[in-house]
Amino acid sequence: MGVVSVAGRWVNKVVAPVVLRCGKWPETGRTSMAVASYAGRKSGREFTLVVAIRRTESGATIAVELPDQKRWWRNFLQPGPLTIDIGGDRRTGRARAVRDDDGKVKLHVELD
Repeated sequence: MGVVSVAGRWVNKVVAPVVLRCGKWPETGRTSMAVASYAGRKSGREFTLVVAIRRTESGATIAVELPDQKRWWRNFLQPGPLTIDIGGDRRTGRARAVRDDDGKVKLHVELD
């Protein structure tokens, strides 16, 4: 079982509810805050985190800041289900993590 930091608990208890109430889906090319939920690839436990999401023509992209210090995105090395909630508008899709030559990681999400 992973350890959730104090900052992580604060984000889930304070920031996530605000995003769920106040956010809205961005237009293509725009960025917004969202609450992403997924099941862990090994544990099967559900995880929720606040992410910045950028709308694309075919879905959305989530940039992973400091990817070498985080593990959650590794759940999507193989495409997997992801739920994105912005302002109460919940959408499902499949996400796939891609690391570029500079070491930056993005999740490409195809929305259902």
